[in-house]
Amino acid sequence: MTRRIIPVADVRSLPAELPRPAAGAVRAPSGAVFDALARPLRDLRISVTDRCNFRCVYCMPRAVFGKDYPFLPHSALLSLEEIERIARLFVAQGVTKIRLTGGEPLLRKNIEFLIERLAALRTPGGEALDITLTTNGSLLARKARALRDAGLTRVTVSLDALDDALFRRMNDADFAVADVLDGIAAAQAVGLALIKVNMVVKRGTNDGEIVPLARHFRGTDVTLRFIEYMDVGTSNGWNMAEVLPSAEVVARISEHWPLVPLEPHNAAETAQRWGYADGAGEIGAISSVTRAFCGDCTRARLSTEGKLYLCLFASMGYDLRALLRNGATDTAISGAIAQIWEGRADRYSQLRGSAEAPASTDERRIEMSYIGG
Repeated sequence: MTRRIIPVADVRSLPAELPRPAAGAVRAPSGAVFDALARPLRDLRISVTDRCNFRCVYCMPRAVFGKDYPFLPHSALLSLEEIERIARLFVAQGVTKIRLTGGEPLLRKNIEFLIERLAALRTPGGEALDITLTTNGSLLARKARALRDAGLTRVTVSLDALDDALFRRMNDADFAVADVLDGIAAAQAVGLALIKVNMVVKRGTNDGEIVPLARHFRGTDVTLRFIEYMDVGTSNGWNMAEVLPSAEVVARISEHWPLVPLEPHNAAETAQRWGYADGAGEIGAISSVTRAFCGDCTRARLSTEGKLYLCLFASMGYDLRALLRNGATDTAISGAIAQIWEGRADRYSQLRGSAEAPASTDERRIEMSYIGG
């Protein structure tokens, strides 16, 4: 197979300037903070490692993330205690859902300890958080019980094909489909509820797997979601010609099993919900390219070494680790989080391709593998 070298700008060391509140302006957390477009802060996605055991062509292609790629040293990563502290401060500002991502989060040592600490947090109203995790599933079979016992409530598994040969080509690390299916079965067996499976669809690569995957998960209480191939970062050689619109995905499945639209669970939900007319469950369609959902986005992203990103398509993050390790108080860090969010006006997907789109960010956008999808 011919490999092409894809140049990628390393923007991990380019932090945005942290806000500097005037003397006496630091305020205690309010439990609710809104950005410049009146969007609340509700979801925090935390990348716990920049490493992954897969080399998926749309996320961490081996041509870029090869054996010589300079992954972050352990000392640069937020410790589990630092992650817990920052998460607690985000919860005080209104976050009710935390998703652990990577890289592959199950590669992070003692991930169960972190989940246990996060599961003990409570909102200002005393409610437990929704703690979930996104994984490629390769290690899930051996870790499912420990994750559930630690307090994980939900899990999302990536699976881009049922055909084993195609799946191995796409993960480019020779992992078998059976590894992932065994992980999903283990998650179900230990009682992890609301399991979701994400399929990234690339036209001409794996779109022939749409119907087989739908057939496999119909009637299983697993929600299969189809994600349009996204222009995240610069390493995956994204091309619009490889995007299969979600509308076509829905149409293909409907030819076999009629679908009916379902109401969203909440306004910030990224997936459009479709139910099988015969009651055999539902699918989701995440139209990340053809149907922007920036208007209701409530998500912030924390990178492995503590940079806060306000958009999946951002080029710079705010260095919260510097505050943590320079002795800032909880009040000061919480105030910085509030100010950063209040200044947020990101809506890349809505502006994509328009005259208003920021021209300078395309070659410096952060990689999806660095802050999670």
